[in-house]
Order: sequence, then structure tokens, then C-alpha cells
Amino acid sequence: MDNLKCNRLTCRKALAEKAVVVKGSHIFCVDCANELFNASRLCPACETSLTEPDDVVVCSLHPSNDYKTSVLSGLNPTIILEICSRAMSFWQYQVHQEASFQHAVYRNVNEKNAQLQKQLDNVIREANGEINLMNNKIAELERDLELERRKLSGLQDSLKERDKEYQKLKVLYSSRAIYMNE
Repeated sequence: MDNLKCNRLTCRKALAEKAVVVKGSHIFCVDCANELFNASRLCPACETSLTEPDDVVVCSLHPSNDYKTSVLSGLNPTIILEICSRAMSFWQYQVHQEASFQHAVYRNVNEKNAQLQKQLDNVIREANGEINLMNNKIAELERDLELERRKLSGLQDSLKERDKEYQKLKVLYSSRAIYMNE
């Protein structure tokens, strides 16, 4: 992790120049800190009371070399090592928190993916059921159409036969009418 991120879950932006660090080992962007600490003197991440002046500190994330030299100058090496140890613990905590956050996001995404997959499977199953019903209906309609075609063909054959009989009767009637007129 190269950059620290604002510990406010609704923000989570990468911190660039300045940040606000609180005694509960949390860090916030200046905008969130202004909003959060004006309303309450509790850490929004862990609800630690922030009543002492050094409980909330604005820090430069990229201090100048002169600042780095002057801030530690004159301090006992034991104190400097203690400061370094606390700073390392702070970073370790932030890395752990970020890993936990990313793991929670990953788990949440996987759960949502599993839910969406189940929904998709249900939609596919329902669609396949509808397709099967429609295919069965089509097959039934095709059978009905074939049956109607056979009936029509039979009726057409019957009509042809009757037309032949009619033509015979007509010829017979015409010849009889001629015979009767003679």
C-alpha cells in the first residue's frame, strides 16, 4: 500500500498532501475531518473520545527535509525509536485495516455475484421452460395443421369427384334435354 486512505467508509479517497490523524490510529482527509470533528469529538471509525489537544493532529504526508530534521533534532534516540515504532505500528494497522476492508469488499462482491448467478440460473430455467412449452405448442399446432391439410385434401378430392359426377349429370341432362326437344 503506497498511499493511506481516508478511514471514513463513505469517502475512502487516497490521501495526498495533508491528513488528520487521531489517537485511535485512524486517519482522515481534511474535508472529512472538518465535517466529522466539528459535529463531535469522537473518532467515527472506533468511537474513541478525542478530548486532548494531541488526540487530533493535522499532519503533512510529505514533509520537507528541513521539517524532518528539525522535528526530531534534540530528541533522545530512544524517543526517536519509540516514535518510529509507533509510526510503523500505525502503518501496519492501516495496512491490516485496508486488507480487511478489501477482503470485505471481495466477499460482498462474491456474495452479490452468487446471488446474481442464482437469479440468472432461475431466469434461464424459466426461459427454458417457456421455450419447451412453446415448442410443444408449436408441435401441437403443426400436428393440427397437418390434420387440417389432410381434411382439406380429402375435401378437395371429394369435391373433384362430385364435380365429375356433376359434369356427367350435366352432360346427361343436356343430352336428355336435346332428346326431349326432338
